[in-house]
Amino acid sequence: MSIKIVVVDDHGIVRDGLRLLIEQQDDMEMIDEAVDGLEAVGFVRQLKPDVVLMDVSMPGLNGIEAARQIVKENPGVKVLALSGYSNKRFVTDMLKAGASGYVLKENLSSELIRAIYAIAAGQRYLCPKVASIVVDDLIHAGTHESYKPLLDRLTGKERELLQMLAEGKSTKGAAKILHVSIKTVDARRRDIMKKVNIYNIAELTKMAIREGLTSIEF
Repeated sequence: MSIKIVVVDDHGIVRDGLRLLIEQQDDMEMIDEAVDGLEAVGFVRQLKPDVVLMDVSMPGLNGIEAARQIVKENPGVKVLALSGYSNKRFVTDMLKAGASGYVLKENLSSELIRAIYAIAAGQRYLCPKVASIVVDDLIHAGTHESYKPLLDRLTGKERELLQMLAEGKSTKGAAKILHVSIKTVDARRRDIMKKVNIYNIAELTKMAIREGLTSIEF
């Protein structure tokens, strides 16, 4: 029985490359592809794949928030994070969101298939560079216990809105995407500002980039 896979990445050339790698395997099938996190959440809800290959940094809804929603809604679906970044924040947030593995894009040709087999079988998979980051974090756990990352103060819906605002979405535009009223968006924005003690969009944008919620490349 084939492992059904959905690929999520905002770069077409990356999706094409992943398709080629997957199609070389007799027991794997790429059943669809999504260009961002929002589209991925909808596809997974409909298609129920075995594995989702999820880019971490994407506009609209990043891979961390998309993974969190997918795992919550679909407990049987496994998420494998794919990223060009080995930043500790990206790694730890992705794993906390429910991803079963994390592979750097520089290692895709040598590790992707191995990682897919592992997480499809219920195991976890971290490429060596990422594994060393996780181990180092465990060794130094507790050193900064008094520090709570700003994003950890926010709910999932608040983080989703913050990313949209940081990427230039208007209140009306965010409300349309999130299927809520403008008043709800305004209320959430006020809650976000209060929780992080930042009261203008420019500083919120800087914080979102600094905390890894979005990037300057969106």
